[in-house]
Amino acid sequence: MSETIVLATDHAGFELKEHVKKFLLEKGFEIKDFGALEYDALDDYPDFIIPASKFISKNKLIGIIFGGSGQGEAIAANRIKGTRAVVFYNGPDDIIKLSRSHNNANILSIGARFVDKRRAEEIINLWLSTTFEEGRHQKRINKLDS
Repeated sequence: MSETIVLATDHAGFELKEHVKKFLLEKGFEIKDFGALEYDALDDYPDFIIPASKFISKNKLIGIIFGGSGQGEAIAANRIKGTRAVVFYNGPDDIIKLSRSHNNANILSIGARFVDKRRAEEIINLWLSTTFEEGRHQKRINKLDS
């Protein structure tokens, strides 16, 4: 069975989420899509991000969420115990590596207004291929989750 990745977005990230969904399916991942399932300029990101984050936490999965900047989405996700969302809006690749290797981030929040489709694919590949170093970092994660 292939690894499941959870996706969620509001209208601002809808187009990029749909692209990433296809990209991940082609790579053999299973997708659990919490929406938005259609473009609606009046939708609200908490309606999609919070259920997705609860599912990620409960099932110990990883997820990729999208929004205009990705900031509000990460804030919403991080309100759920057991989720560690980090924001990427086209900064250095080291941010992606450190989010996984030191922080064991289980949600990547992408700012769709700042990241094009090709760049999203690159950073998702990097994020998925980076492993958690554990060791001294694990005690910090334990403190976050307690």
